[in-house]
Amino acid sequence: MDELSVVNDINHAGNWLIRNQELLLGYIVSLTSAVIILSAGMFISKIISNGVNQILITRNIDPTIAGFLSALMRYIIITFTLIASLGRIGVQTTSVIAILGAAGMAIGLALQGSLSNFAAGVLLVTLRPLKTGEYVDLGNVSGTVLNIHIFYTTLRTLDGKIVVVPNNKIISGNIINYSRETTRRNEFTITVAYNSDIDLVIKVLRAVIEKEERVIKDKDIIVGLSELAPSSLNFTVRCWSKNHDLNAVYWDLMAKFKKALDKNNINIPYPQLDVHLYKKK
Repeated sequence: MDELSVVNDINHAGNWLIRNQELLLGYIVSLTSAVIILSAGMFISKIISNGVNQILITRNIDPTIAGFLSALMRYIIITFTLIASLGRIGVQTTSVIAILGAAGMAIGLALQGSLSNFAAGVLLVTLRPLKTGEYVDLGNVSGTVLNIHIFYTTLRTLDGKIVVVPNNKIISGNIINYSRETTRRNEFTITVAYNSDIDLVIKVLRAVIEKEERVIKDKDIIVGLSELAPSSLNFTVRCWSKNHDLNAVYWDLMAKFKKALDKNNINIPYPQLDVHLYKKK
């Protein structure tokens, strides 16, 4: 009796397979296609991710940023591949996309500040208004760029402090880059007494500039009287030098200006106070 029941079950199963062989074949083909699509997507995502990482590193992008962007690219490709695979086996991908969209919106609202810094970090990496090793002024802080991370940028100030600045603050303000150009201009204000000979002062100051080897002679050198101040004649001196020589040239020229003016008996005024005494009658 039991043997007869088993035989009947086998016959029913065989009949069901015969009647639904096309349906089963379709499921098998769909499942196989989904597995192939998913496998191919995983393989392609890995290749593209590695390629993006190599390109970014070749362009001297910070390795942390390069790794993050390449990983993000990989996960995006995997997500779309997974959706395509689910659609191949009959899952309603519209619902999946809607769920992902809702989850993404919720996460975006919760991490609004972080995402803003992330977007700013991507812009900093793409547009490159500043790079590692450059000296920049970001409005409230100045320093040498140490690292540009996805969410923040690290600076080292001249007095050795480490400052962490959110990328959103950087991209939304002015960025003054002191290192990008190879040459920069120094500007001096030299004050002399009112009884000084203007032509002699200009001649003395220009002679000091001409003797300084680090001053670029084929760029504009300006020496002129710029202001008749209440107690002095103010002369403006402008000259160009290599970026890395800028501060040294400024300090050396200031000392040479003072010595040259003293040598030619040109007085530099200083604040004076006249006190008048009246005898009470």
